[in-house]
Amino acid sequence: MAAVKKPSFEPQSAACPTCKGSGEVSVAVRVGRKRQAVGQQTGLCLTCLGSGEATTST
Repeated sequence: MAAVKKPSFEPQSAACPTCKGSGEVSVAVRVGRKRQAVGQQTGLCLTCLGSGEATTST
């Protein structure tokens, strides 16, 4: 009788709460002496380091 293979699966990781799984966050760009907001730029999410997956602390 042949051995029955169980399907292997990896647990799905939760999306990062800061970037919501995209790996990027938007930051306001401020210029001038009065620090006026002139736009936004995207950058790497420091919580998940761009992976988009939430990390588990042990």
